[in-house]
Amino acid sequence: MNPAPEPPAVAAFPSARRAWLTVAILMVAYVISFIDRQILNLLVAPVRRDLAISDTQMSYLLGLSFALFYTVCGIPIGRLADVRSRRGVIAVGIVFWSLMTAGCGLARSYLSFLLFRIGVGVGEATLSPSAYSLIADSFPQRLRATAISVYSTGIYVGSGLAFLLGGLIIRFASEQGELTLPLLGAVRPWQLVFLLLGAIGLLFSLLILAIREPLRHGVGAGVEVPLPVAAGWFRANRRTLLHHHVGIGLVSFAAYGSAAWVPSFFIRNHGWDAPTVGIVYGAVTALFGSAGIIVGGRLADRLLKRGVVDAGLRVCLCGALLALPFCIAFPLLASSRWAVIALMPAVFGLAMPFGVAPAAIQEIMPNALRSQASALYLFVVNLVGLGLGPTAVALCTDYLFGDDRAVRYSLALAPPLALLAASLLLVTGLPHYRASVERLKSWGLPPSPRSR
Repeated sequence: MNPAPEPPAVAAFPSARRAWLTVAILMVAYVISFIDRQILNLLVAPVRRDLAISDTQMSYLLGLSFALFYTVCGIPIGRLADVRSRRGVIAVGIVFWSLMTAGCGLARSYLSFLLFRIGVGVGEATLSPSAYSLIADSFPQRLRATAISVYSTGIYVGSGLAFLLGGLIIRFASEQGELTLPLLGAVRPWQLVFLLLGAIGLLFSLLILAIREPLRHGVGAGVEVPLPVAAGWFRANRRTLLHHHVGIGLVSFAAYGSAAWVPSFFIRNHGWDAPTVGIVYGAVTALFGSAGIIVGGRLADRLLKRGVVDAGLRVCLCGALLALPFCIAFPLLASSRWAVIALMPAVFGLAMPFGVAPAAIQEIMPNALRSQASALYLFVVNLVGLGLGPTAVALCTDYLFGDDRAVRYSLALAPPLALLAASLLLVTGLPHYRASVERLKSWGLPPSPRSR
């Protein structure tokens, strides 16, 4: 195939102000999505009590039910975002997942809660594939890792706020006792949390209209790629994608597995109450997670300027290795103060890959495949991480140790093993990634009727 010509550089990118406004709005959307996704981690005890379920059943609500549909639906949504309005896809998604979040607050049984959590996953599947593509078309290569990392701080700001605000709301709502709302009747404090979050999401969806679609540019821009051609490109880069996706998926396994059960660890092993866990763990997650993800993005951009083409994967590897010893240490420390201190570098290291990893995918994909490639990345990362991480820790607690208080040993076992495997995959994936960077230079397609 002959290389497709690059579009003219003039007006290829929006103004810096417009580009960063897009990032800011998308980041807030990501924050809201993660609050909706992660708030349940703080509500394990009351939800388990009211629904009469085990840790393992709870883990399906925390991870697998959400992740399975989030990942599967992300792939067709990613293809849609490559050929249709990315802004429109995101707006519809926010409305849908907000309604489903509110539905969680109305759930009266395990099955109904499970179905609403599936709905949240389907709605949130619209966001990141579209957002990564929007941001990649809004910034030149030298700023992409930083820009995507700023967007990705939504993971940790959202998770932190889920714990922080969730703790405050729970404390307030618990003081009020069971509330009676018009039309809905009596609701428990944990149900009120979901209802409030759903309302906030619906209001925010209007702000998405402030985003303007940037010009699609780069290799393959303006071409609708047939499915067989897209599949061929993914096959040609399968070694890179395998090492990258599964490696980051195992980092995600450690991150989600820890985040799901750290609140229960402090409650069960250190005697904290849920509001205290929310405030302390929320602050650690928001501050150190955001710092890790920004530092990772800045480091990757600096390395790229020096000609290190596999900078993204190298930063991911550094993050996994940094987090490994602290993920082993914090659950085993007898003092809650030292456990929190050890948790800080663990959260920092675990956060480093989650901005640079999706940015690295943009650098080896033609423009017309970016959203689809991002959806495939999210499919693997979230299925491995969110789908298996919380459940793996719960299975260790329920079946390996057989004691709720043994969650500390489950946390010291499952996430570190995942980080060790991730490090091996990432270091062996470096040469494959460099080969994919070179392969992109030969990408080309004959013009299709749609691209004329």
